Amino acid sequence: MSLEEIADRMAIYDVQVEYAEALDSNEFDRLDNVFLPDGVADYEGIGPCEGVDAVKEVCSSALSPLTGSHHFLGNHWARIDGDSADAGCKFTAQHVLAGAPGGDNFIIAGTYTDKMVRTPAGWRIKHRTLAAVWTEGNVDVTQGAAAGYEMD
Repeated sequence: MSLEEIADRMAIYDVQVEYAEALDSNEFDRLDNVFLPDGVADYEGIGPCEGVDAVKEVCSSALSPLTGSHHFLGNHWARIDGDSADAGCKFTAQHVLAGAPGGDNFIIAGTYTDKMVRTPAGWRIKHRTLAAVWTEGNVDVTQGAAAGYEMD
């Protein structure tokens, strides 16, 4: 493996981590550094969000009302072909809504699969697919956050 390919893989890894950090910090404008302006995120159970502004809106609506979230990433891969790449990683995401009826926690685990392109500003996601493998806990945590549960 060449140093250039190692550098590209690390840059792609950094984009994937920036996504998780943006979500967990509720700094959704950081997603401008993750997706192309016309990038698509296809979230299982939600459907495709077309354009980075739609991705930011969906993520903000789902996560901002929560007490907190933690996205853990692992098993990253990237197959690079010039200025494009097929990449992805495994994830476990914990969502917490303190005081939610039925329990405070909802965990989802699965795979992010990305189509990425190299831009003058660095690697960006053109298309991301979230495929869930398993869930645990109270799904109403994420649905209830959007509905605005009254918390003590």
